[in-house]
Amino acid sequence: MSQFKNLSSHILQASASMVGVCLMILSIVKLIHAGGADTASRLLYKILGFDNVVFLLSAILSYASMRYERMSVNLEDMADTMFIVGLICMTAASLVLTFEML
Repeated sequence: MSQFKNLSSHILQASASMVGVCLMILSIVKLIHAGGADTASRLLYKILGFDNVVFLLSAILSYASMRYERMSVNLEDMADTMFIVGLICMTAASLVLTFEML
């Protein structure tokens, strides 16, 4: 296994939480822009929708790395990479949301 022995359990917990966060933000944005969606809102929907899938894949890969001993290192590395990509997308979504509100 990798040098960070229980990294998969941390990724699984954080990824599952971030899926919920993405859904909550999508719901809030939908409520705020109930009348119509402008360009920034549509961009935000797309980023957060993609981000939701990325965090879900990260959670699935981290769970698989705990279940399958032979491939655990590769699966954990993929889960870690997906989690970082998800965090980058979440940062992009927060920037879009911030500049939309200004």
